[in-house]
Amino acid sequence: MHHRPRPVEPPTDPTGEEEFDPPEITIGERLFLETRFAQFFGAYLTGGGDVNTPPVTGDPVLDSTATPGAPLPGPFAGQSMNCRACHLVDEQLETPGGGMRTYGDFARRSPVPDRGDGKVTAPRNSPPLVNASLSRDIGLLLHFDGEFATMADLVKATFTGRNFGWLPRESNAAIENLARIIREDNGEGELAQEFGGLSYRTILTGTDPSIPAEFRLPKAFRVNVARASDAQIFDAVAALVAVYTEHLEFSRDEDGHFNLSPFDVFLAQNNLPRAPAKGESDLAYGRRLMKRVRQLQASHSIQFVDSNPNTDSGDFDFHDQPFQFGAEELRGMQIFFTEPDRTPLRPAQVTAGGIGNCVACHAAPNFTDFRFHNTGVTQVEYDGIHGSGKFATLPIPGLVTRLAHYDAYLPATPAHPDATGRFRAVPQAGSPQLTDLGLWNVFANPDFPKTQLRLWKIVCDDAVASATLPQHLGLLARCAPSQLLPETIALFKTPGLRDLNHSGPYMHNGQFDTLTDVVELYRTTSGLERNTRLRNGADDLAGIALTPSDVGPVVSFLRSLNEDYN
Repeated sequence: MHHRPRPVEPPTDPTGEEEFDPPEITIGERLFLETRFAQFFGAYLTGGGDVNTPPVTGDPVLDSTATPGAPLPGPFAGQSMNCRACHLVDEQLETPGGGMRTYGDFARRSPVPDRGDGKVTAPRNSPPLVNASLSRDIGLLLHFDGEFATMADLVKATFTGRNFGWLPRESNAAIENLARIIREDNGEGELAQEFGGLSYRTILTGTDPSIPAEFRLPKAFRVNVARASDAQIFDAVAALVAVYTEHLEFSRDEDGHFNLSPFDVFLAQNNLPRAPAKGESDLAYGRRLMKRVRQLQASHSIQFVDSNPNTDSGDFDFHDQPFQFGAEELRGMQIFFTEPDRTPLRPAQVTAGGIGNCVACHAAPNFTDFRFHNTGVTQVEYDGIHGSGKFATLPIPGLVTRLAHYDAYLPATPAHPDATGRFRAVPQAGSPQLTDLGLWNVFANPDFPKTQLRLWKIVCDDAVASATLPQHLGLLARCAPSQLLPETIALFKTPGLRDLNHSGPYMHNGQFDTLTDVVELYRTTSGLERNTRLRNGADDLAGIALTPSDVGPVVSFLRSLNEDYN
């Protein structure tokens, strides 16, 4: 994966043959970095500006990179918003207080252009894009609340949405602006020069014989810019950015196994299974893995890791920690993989600890189940602002009321541009009506039709399994959207856990700066769930029993999932 725009001249292999990414990925990266698709630049053009002449001053939101502490100099200062501003890689690598990113930013909630509507940040943290598109049995569901069924849909919504400065009723203007950039770009800008110095018209049309091989798009990705409609150009651009982001994955070896973290090296060094067998679930794989680990422990034959085999120095290149998997990491792994033998836990089990039950949602090797859970993050933030127990009494409408008063409750869309989005909002003191209910905003929402069947199946399966729905009803009645909607309150998609040091702060609201903070959160919310004080909490939380002495080993294990991706 590229950290910055690739050089014009591709490297060569020992045989003298040129090596380069497929052109659709290379051009997708250029479009990912393009800063002229945002509303700020569109307004500049409307005011008489030229596509190929940058404005004198850029969007102020790009002047700096937001962090939980002091802001950093913005790598795109003087320009307009692009995808990379919220999905950084090595732009801040050498900046004090910065560092490597896994295509995420440093902000608790990502800054957005100021349009005078009171919104200066997105409601959520910027999710990392590396491994975001891994294949899964349930089908692709992207964003924290499963809003998008494909990466192309996500890209389209981003290019026409609030993160790029466009208001909900401006989506057509956003598409027109993007198409104009593609048609009128002359290939002389700084970004174009880093990608061969070709205009978008030439690149996307793809038929000019002078186009170098590394930039010649396959026919499936071409669009005749001279003849295409705005919508056709928009679709072609979204498809290219989508294929670029879909190829952002952590390193794997020739057998398809993750291979660069201390955890992965530990598995390989001890000849431990590194992936599920055919037909084996991730959870069953984890149980088999731990059985093998216990056998190695019993025979005193475990080999620990104290050096990185992938670097000359034996250290990480981009992490300020030893490259190791030792006794502390192993203890954390055991806690992480330990499941409760029963629920509810006995008081003695809660006191003894050592039960992480993390694999209920974060099973190896991907360390995510790609599903949705309420781990208490929304409630903890809301109660921290408004007072203990306030989230439990927050009035939340049922399906009929919600649909009858769409604008009062649900997020703004082009179909409902005046909707308040009060339940997909940043909570604020003095405004108890504002919070983020996650999946509740998308489930059974007619403005998000493409993911509804997948979401319905997930929520129905989980609700039936937890026996929270009326048992006297038949399955279809129990899984009617009106019955299921309350089951979606404050649910968010499970994130992956690989390379976490490059994606903090953590959770959808970016409220936790360290992994220790995150593990402590689970100590808190598991207790709330056991005492029925967590509104719509995940059942699996009640199976967690962690003592203060368990926190350090679990954090050490999580840090063993860090790697230097390349």
